[in-house]
Amino acid sequence: MDTKRTVFPSQGLPYLLVAPQIIITLIFFIWPAGQAVKSSFEREDPFGLATSFVGLSHYVRLFQDPAYLASIGRTAVFALAVTVISMGLALILAVAVNRLIRSATTYSTLLLWPYAVSPVVAGILWWFLFNSSTGILPYMLSFFGVDWNHQLNGTHAMILIIVAASWKQISYNFLFFLAGMQSVPQSLNEAAAIDGAGPFKRFWTIVFPLLSPTTFFLLIVNLNYTMFDTFGVIDATTTGGPNQATNILVYKVYTDGYIGLNLGSSSAQSVILMLFVIALTVIQFRYVERRVQY
Repeated sequence: MDTKRTVFPSQGLPYLLVAPQIIITLIFFIWPAGQAVKSSFEREDPFGLATSFVGLSHYVRLFQDPAYLASIGRTAVFALAVTVISMGLALILAVAVNRLIRSATTYSTLLLWPYAVSPVVAGILWWFLFNSSTGILPYMLSFFGVDWNHQLNGTHAMILIIVAASWKQISYNFLFFLAGMQSVPQSLNEAAAIDGAGPFKRFWTIVFPLLSPTTFFLLIVNLNYTMFDTFGVIDATTTGGPNQATNILVYKVYTDGYIGLNLGSSSAQSVILMLFVIALTVIQFRYVERRVQY
């Protein structure tokens, strides 16, 4: 079997083609990350007029601060809940749409629309729905004896941001799950059906194992989403309250750095957050990927 190779007329042409992406990565990713690491070892006044080297003092103070340790716990709960809910519901919706024949395209288009909504708009939408004075959902919950008020109850506020962030991510997960299911050979399902396997057994023994690469990819993407891309949802709904109940790591970086003007501590928090995400990704590739069937 002959394989075709692309031959560039000039040795410098491949580097020229990837140069724009490399430049963008250096300017908008590598350089800011390096500045954050540098700033985490310094104490700087809010106007940048005076800077002094303080070593690891910002990191030591953070891990001695009960508020920061509590924020780590809240972030873990938030990340786990959003990942499980968004991926679980997306998988259920993908299974349902994949069984349709005529209207699958229409349902797919409708289910993809929420992904086009910005995080801020998604947060405001659910803030109105859960508004304790005018929202329809607190009114419905009152029939079950639930006195909803996310402005005073920290648990209610956490539920609100979990629901809003999950709803925003379901469409993304649904798209990949549906594409993965449609790539499963129909002959495998037909053979299992002939052998007497029901729909539920065919899904868990044939379809779901073949979806493991997609599931593994979405697991990494969703954890990164909860760590970084949920700032807009929180800022539009609870602003970290009440009483810091929804002040997860990514929002605490903002409140301490931009509002509190503690640039050194904020930089240290961003570095720690980055290390957490890198560690989670390494762990997933090291241990979870072993169960993936390519």
